[in-house]
Amino acid sequence: MSAAPATDNAAADGAAPAGGGKKKLIIIIAAVVVVLLLGGGAAFYFMQQKAAAHAAALAEEDGGEGEDTHAQKSHAKAEKPERPEHPPTFVPLDPFVVNLADKDVDRFAQVGLNLQVEEAPVADEIKSYMPAIRNEILLILSHKTSADLLSPDGKEALAKEIRWGATRAMGYDVPEEDLHDEDTASADEEEDVKPKKKRKKKKAPEPYSPIVQVHYATLVVQ
Repeated sequence: MSAAPATDNAAADGAAPAGGGKKKLIIIIAAVVVVLLLGGGAAFYFMQQKAAAHAAALAEEDGGEGEDTHAQKSHAKAEKPERPEHPPTFVPLDPFVVNLADKDVDRFAQVGLNLQVEEAPVADEIKSYMPAIRNEILLILSHKTSADLLSPDGKEALAKEIRWGATRAMGYDVPEEDLHDEDTASADEEEDVKPKKKRKKKKAPEPYSPIVQVHYATLVVQ
């Protein structure tokens, strides 16, 4: 009857080491997990730093353009004005051949014109008034010299005169334009030591014209 206690003690001694081994294994696994988590966090941090450095290098290669610059470009692109819904309408005129007003030598010009109108129905209206329009344009051309037609300012002034002349021929109320500068100094004024300043004339509102602009197709002076 005295041998039973010895057996119980031996079983107790054997159970104790087994429980301690499980605790050690759990501690080791937890340590490994912590190490892995720390290592993964460090790797993620270094990858983020590398990506940021790469982005900064690309920004420098692009001339320092950042997100704000790209945003401004996108905004500017969005604000680009839209093209007109309807294309412009042009009315071509048969070429004009006219003697010029040169005094020293006989010279003539061959002029081809296109009238740009605001809408297609005006083109039909112009065709109805074509004889009157051509007569007005011929009168304007006959008062020009070769110097008037060869200079850029002269071409621009002639296109303006033709526009309003054709508008008058179509029956629109257009006042005669004063082509002379009223503020031009006279001969006596030019002799003065202190020249007078020219007074700026107030620009009157432009009258209505269905002809938007006059374009040259050909212009030959001989």
